[in-house]
This record gives sequence, C-alpha cells and structure tokens, in this order.
Amino acid sequence: RVAAGVPLRPGARRLLAELERAEVPFALVSASPRAVVDSVVAGSLAGVGFAFTLSADDTVRTKPHPDPYRAAAERLGVGPGACVAVEDSPDGSASAQAAGCAVLVVPSLLPVEPAAGRYFAGSLEEVDLGVLRGCAPGHGQLL
Repeated sequence: RVAAGVPLRPGARRLLAELERAEVPFALVSASPRAVVDSVVAGSLAGVGFAFTLSADDTVRTKPHPDPYRAAAERLGVGPGACVAVEDSPDGSASAQAAGCAVLVVPSLLPVEPAAGRYFAGSLEEVDLGVLRGCAPGHGQLL
C-alpha cells in the first residue's frame, strides 16, 4: 500500500515548494520505520528537497521522546530552539515540544491538546512561511 503512494494532505506540496523557494532547510522526522519513510519519500514526496529524513530506526527512542527532534536539530546544525516542527499527532507534538522546538499542530486522526508553545492550524492550506515564522520569532529551521 505504501509503495503505491500515500496521499498528501491538502496544502502540503505547496508549502514544501514555498520552503524550497525561500531556501529554508527542512527535514522529515517520522516515527515510522526507515523502509516506510524511504518508500513515501520516493513515492508521494518524490522531488521534495528535504535536507534529510529521520525515521524511528535512526534514534534509540522515538516519539513521544524528544530524541528524534534533538537529533534532527543537531543534523541541521542548530539547537532545537531554532526549529519549528509541524506535527499532526499527540506523540509528535509532545516529542517536538519536549525537545525545545516551537510546534505548529495541524491535527489529523487523533486530537492534540492545546498547551503553551503549541500553535494550531486547521489545515496545511492555511499555513505558509509567514505563519511558520510567526509561531516563534527567531525560529528558522523547519522539521
């Protein structure tokens, strides 16, 4: 099923293209195994200019632990406090927030509870570079 392609959420491709045009580095941080991440990146996300992808296989502990986002920030060469994470799940939001990232939540299947430092959008169609930058002044990398 994954090899056949995973449908992207509305607005995702446009937002990723905007980040590329603005030369803002961004990474994919996933709790899925490497094989799944690679399949999705080769299929639905083909041609997207991720700086890198990080899977559940790349850290000892995965989401909701902060390790994945800490590792991603380190690979980007910045502290987590310089990053904005776009998340859609409770575990992902908790992981990014515990790592010290600003978090923009675009909920999907499971509801994400409001918390200090979490920003919300109803859809990726509502999100652009300005919205991401507004989540936390001084945050410049995107995960």
